[in-house]
Amino acid sequence: MPDNNYLDKLNEEQRAAVVHEGSPLLILAGAGSGKTRVITTKIAYLIAEKKIDPWSILSVTFTKKAANEMRERAVAIEERAADAQIRTFHSFGSWFLRKYAEHAGLEPSFTVYDDDDVATLIKKAEPSLSAKEVRTAAHQISLAKDYCLTPEDDLSAIGSEFDLNDIYSKYQKRLRATGNADFGDLIMLPVQILEAYDEIASYIHNRFKVIMVDEYQDSNVAQFKLLEALSGLKEGSGTYVCVVGDDDQSIYKFRGAEIQNILNFPKIFEGTKIVRLESNYRSTSEILSLADNVIKNNSGRLGKTLRAERGSGKTPVLAFLPNQDDEVHFAADLVQKTHEMGVPYSDWAILYRTNAQSMGFESEFVRKKIPYVIVGSLKFFEREEVKDLIAWLELVANHKNEIAFHRIINKPARGIGGKTQDAIVLAAQTEAQNDIIASCRQKLSGFSAKVKDGLSKFLEIFDETENLFGEDKSAGGELAEQIVSEGDSVSDELKDREGRKTLAELIELIAKKSGLLSYYEDRDRDEHTFRVENIQELANSAVPYPLARQGLLDFLDNIQLDRTLSNQDEDIAEDAVTLITLHNTKGLEFNRVVMTGMEEGVFPRNGDDMEEMEEERRLCYVGITRAKNELYLTSCAVRRMYGHIEYMKCSPFLLEMGREGVKAIGQLPSRYRGSTFHGGDYGEYGLSHPDTESDPVKKKYSKGAKIYHDDYGYGIIIKTAETEDGEYCITVQFENGSMKRFLPKYQESALMVVKD
Repeated sequence: MPDNNYLDKLNEEQRAAVVHEGSPLLILAGAGSGKTRVITTKIAYLIAEKKIDPWSILSVTFTKKAANEMRERAVAIEERAADAQIRTFHSFGSWFLRKYAEHAGLEPSFTVYDDDDVATLIKKAEPSLSAKEVRTAAHQISLAKDYCLTPEDDLSAIGSEFDLNDIYSKYQKRLRATGNADFGDLIMLPVQILEAYDEIASYIHNRFKVIMVDEYQDSNVAQFKLLEALSGLKEGSGTYVCVVGDDDQSIYKFRGAEIQNILNFPKIFEGTKIVRLESNYRSTSEILSLADNVIKNNSGRLGKTLRAERGSGKTPVLAFLPNQDDEVHFAADLVQKTHEMGVPYSDWAILYRTNAQSMGFESEFVRKKIPYVIVGSLKFFEREEVKDLIAWLELVANHKNEIAFHRIINKPARGIGGKTQDAIVLAAQTEAQNDIIASCRQKLSGFSAKVKDGLSKFLEIFDETENLFGEDKSAGGELAEQIVSEGDSVSDELKDREGRKTLAELIELIAKKSGLLSYYEDRDRDEHTFRVENIQELANSAVPYPLARQGLLDFLDNIQLDRTLSNQDEDIAEDAVTLITLHNTKGLEFNRVVMTGMEEGVFPRNGDDMEEMEEERRLCYVGITRAKNELYLTSCAVRRMYGHIEYMKCSPFLLEMGREGVKAIGQLPSRYRGSTFHGGDYGEYGLSHPDTESDPVKKKYSKGAKIYHDDYGYGIIIKTAETEDGEYCITVQFENGSMKRFLPKYQESALMVVKD
């Protein structure tokens, strides 16, 4: 039932953003400020109140999950929102390119090459490249497309290790010969088409009168150019443009995100109205205060200050620890002891800057039987057995797919080696209009008996797929008139139809006939894995799709278009601690957060480059604002790095947070000592502030104190204890790797305490 009181549920800032009209609109949506509610309500409002045809509304975001949520919430308010185009950027690009495939030099049945496919094709295009050079070239070509740069453009700013222009050019020719596209093409090619064909641009400008972009701070140059071209900015088409984002949460520069897109939006789109959403409904005021203290040190921002609608809560804790082992013990103890008091494991998230930092937490949690999940592990569609089946489907869909052919032709082994494969592909390019399957049939008689037998069995599978499709016999490379529908890829009618044949039947046939099913059954037995279950799950996921070529194309689009490292498509276990990198936390929230590795060189990783430092600071802001109720930060005096012990400096972000807003515990570095710190005892988590110790020897030689010894060099006290005789004993880990015990009461002259 549509919601008729949706505007009453908005605060003043949210309502102003929803009812705005006329000029371009930039909604600066702070963390936890309800931006999804605003953008979905605005879609419904435009349809219900402003009588905008939903067919003329285009709303794009970055992940499939976000797009689905946006659609569901908009439809819950206004049913007609189901007819609006609510998609990911890449899904829209795919829709556009299938509609105008001939203008892009593509087949309408094209499939999308992933990173592995791109690397394989680069190696085929330039065999002299090493594996490392191939990976570098693949990354640089992807980056070039993110900037809408072609092989004819100056690419010197992107890479200079080799002739990137030449490699890019050769790769593009091979890619176009396959009739397929890569992810960069899904954005860059629509831009090129809109700029080159006035009639297409005019149609699009008339079609989409409202364009909305979510998470605009994550957009790259190519996506900005696409927005510019779709909106008809240069032509003055009158399209209403609204972008939603947070300049303080732009953290994906390594993926090509360009923060200047959001910072310069008011300059590029003249007359822009800026609405700031500053009411935060997630975190307490103490947590938001730390976040604000950090982010205000950035110069590249439009500026806003979050207000905690929930009021105040617990003071964040800053724990200074001797080393990373103590860090994992500290986190595990927090989780374990609060769980004993009834706190669910799922309340907790351990945040770190790099994946490598997770190992210690994993080991400790296993030892203490604390359940956990790691966000960002290998995804379903990136698993070997799943990619093998997908390659089969891609070649069935498009006989020009060279990458898919090379992946599956000799797996399991059929005696068809690399030279034979290359001969078949070459013949396809010169004699068979790039149809690799037709080339296999033509070359069959010219090969040895062993190769001929292997190819014959390979071709038999394709004959059976044709029989499965029945009357729908149009080859993948000849589907010139088919385009994806402008609505959802699988219609409700197809989903609800009883007794129909589904695409799962095709996957099961290929798995069995190709030998992959028995191949992975053997590996499951030998390696104690569950690969066959993944193959079956792939078939299960194809059940909603009809056994037809269009169903196959829709299925491939659905599983290929949004393969991202974003955490937003991860399933979090019901009751388990979440281990997650800071980059993957964006969009998530947790009741209790531990931000680890708050040391210079770890986080931030590099403080020399101003732009990088500002992005690292934004990453810190994102991490802090994930916490709803409790926030803990840890900083180690010593960390094992690069194969040896490193003495660490505290993260500059800790200084920026300010001393007043945290409770500091452990062995405080000199730069943090002062009356403005709360200090005090925190014994319930195994730590005591050294100032609470009355014994001067124990106070001086407390855990975490840095030591210099004439014979052993620099070290740090990692353990304190009392002997059977009641003597105070310390254990020191030295930089040279040795570990020694001392009785400081008697050896004080040899143990110099070092102050930072």
